Amino acid sequence: MSNNNTNKKDKKNQNKLQKVNYNWMYLIPVMGMLLYIMFSGSNNPNDKVSFSKFKTYLSNNDVEEIVIVKNIGVAEVYLKKEALKKEEYKKYIPKKSFLPITKVPNFKVTYGDIQNFENYLTTIKKEKNLDFIHDNKLIDSTLGDVLINLLPFILLIGIWFFVMRRMSGGNAGAGGPGQIFSIGKSKAKLFDKDKKVKTSFKDVAGLEGAKEEVQEIVDFLKNPKKYTALGGKIPKGALLVGPPGTGKTLLAKAVAGEADVPFFSLSGSDFVEMFVGVGASRVRDLFKQAQQKSPSIIFIDEIDAIGRARGKSNMTGGNDERENTLNQLLTEMDGFGTDTNVIVLAATNRADVLDKALMRAGRFDRQIFVDLPDLNERKEIFEVHIKPLKLDKDVDLEFLSKQTPGFSGADIANLCNEAALIAARKDKKAVHHQDFLDATDRIVGGLEKKNKLITVKEKTTVAYHEAGHATVSWMLEHAAPLVKVTIVPRGQSLGAAWYLPEERMLVEKQQMFDEMCATLGGRAAEKVMFDVITTGALSDLEKVTKQAKAMVTVYGLSDKIGNLSYYDSSGQEYGFTKPYSEKTAQIIDEEISLLIETQYKRALEVITENKDKLIELAELLLEKEVIFGDDLIKIFGERPFVKSPIAISNSKKEENKIAAAEKIKKTVSNSEKKE
Repeated sequence: MSNNNTNKKDKKNQNKLQKVNYNWMYLIPVMGMLLYIMFSGSNNPNDKVSFSKFKTYLSNNDVEEIVIVKNIGVAEVYLKKEALKKEEYKKYIPKKSFLPITKVPNFKVTYGDIQNFENYLTTIKKEKNLDFIHDNKLIDSTLGDVLINLLPFILLIGIWFFVMRRMSGGNAGAGGPGQIFSIGKSKAKLFDKDKKVKTSFKDVAGLEGAKEEVQEIVDFLKNPKKYTALGGKIPKGALLVGPPGTGKTLLAKAVAGEADVPFFSLSGSDFVEMFVGVGASRVRDLFKQAQQKSPSIIFIDEIDAIGRARGKSNMTGGNDERENTLNQLLTEMDGFGTDTNVIVLAATNRADVLDKALMRAGRFDRQIFVDLPDLNERKEIFEVHIKPLKLDKDVDLEFLSKQTPGFSGADIANLCNEAALIAARKDKKAVHHQDFLDATDRIVGGLEKKNKLITVKEKTTVAYHEAGHATVSWMLEHAAPLVKVTIVPRGQSLGAAWYLPEERMLVEKQQMFDEMCATLGGRAAEKVMFDVITTGALSDLEKVTKQAKAMVTVYGLSDKIGNLSYYDSSGQEYGFTKPYSEKTAQIIDEEISLLIETQYKRALEVITENKDKLIELAELLLEKEVIFGDDLIKIFGERPFVKSPIAISNSKKEENKIAAAEKIKKTVSNSEKKE
């Protein structure tokens, strides 16, 4: 224990020594020059006096002392204290110095020939019986002249040192604190035995497939002989690809926490610098450090900062700094002399823009796709993020997981934090289920604007619009069931509806039609009830148009276009050209319009058939401002398409029994035929 304490103290002392600021060292010569000029120069604004005035002052017996400076042809004159009280001599009183080191003359006079000047002083002293004293001295001004001449150069060098130190990133790299030559050193943070990361795979919820891949990489470095004994080679790198907030960096932190090998972590932008060649130099230094500590792991976050495809959108030519950095990275990952146990992990959400040479096998052997979490994974993520929260018993994680489709891990973390803030704002002692629902509304729809000015007519229109969505979605089989409808303004919208969508891996054509029809239900309700349509359906029309366009051009769900898809999964943009002719473009436009108009007419029919229930629902919405699925059950009754889990399981059992009976019959009949 004592040895550990002493080691910690030594490390603290070393850190203190490393944090010493060396900026003051640049100021020493500059301050020295300024002090020299300040103290060596005169403080008297009326420095020189004509020889005729000097004679007058001398004749009046107002001069106390005269010092002849032989080598510069100037005499320093000191007046008597009584004379300085006179009005004409007040201008010769020297200003108070910051540090009065030497006696300052009242003024100076140029005397010409020194022999004549000394004879004049001797003669006038005897004739007029004056009591001044005079002396001679020499001034060595060589050092001062040299320093004054060198001052601009000293200032320029000091500024240059200061700027270069700042541009090198202060204490960056292995070059020590503020070393100017450390600008080409790597900025990677090293995590080893002395500096460990506390994050482990237990802290990563969901992402089971990605965790298995990453755990295998850690195992490669822990037990390399297990894999190389069979002639296999350890992978050079793994690329984590996925949308923002899905946990790519968190996985890398877990690797740093689990691996018993040195872990170098940095961002792709750390290689970028304004100086030419710095990025490539930092790449070389990074891999040199990693090889010295091999086996080791390098993690490059947001690698698209340097890994973007070469020659794309490059107006200045191909040999720019970013491409030089990428070329050096390609060489270090798979070139001559790269037979070391160094694995490179990288993360990006823009895999489509990365260079093909970087993506090939031998560099990044594995691409680990980190997708948005599904229902079960979202529940696991909720369980991780609610640990520090004080929860009430009414919190239903199963429902929250269903209500947050498309949420990433970062979104769920934000949701839990927002729920805690809402509960604290309401002075609650625990976070309730309603707080999570309010947080979901806050994140998805925006902040409530109850004080927003809205007329009665507009509020009525919004109520019937939202009731139209609810009615159509409730009456269609494949539309998502409603959770809540509100006409309280939220964000940029005047009303909103929340649904509980079904998690599907494959979407059928009829399911997409029902979703489009439900989306157009708001505008259809306005048309049926008021025979007037408004601009409130903007977001609905945008959503439906994108969906119809995807059906026609991406998924091949149009009869006229056929089984064709104009979607490019490689991410290569078509630029100014389209992958189809003008005639095909016209057919696509007609098909998109036909799909939308067909579903709009269908929505009008549903609204017309259920007009009385729509009015009842809208009136309830105007009264309460917020209604839930239970209110729709009271008005419309249970949805006829929903089967209870028991009924579904019983029907499946019956189907299995019938299939088994049919199989037995076939085997019996076949055996009878053979006999």
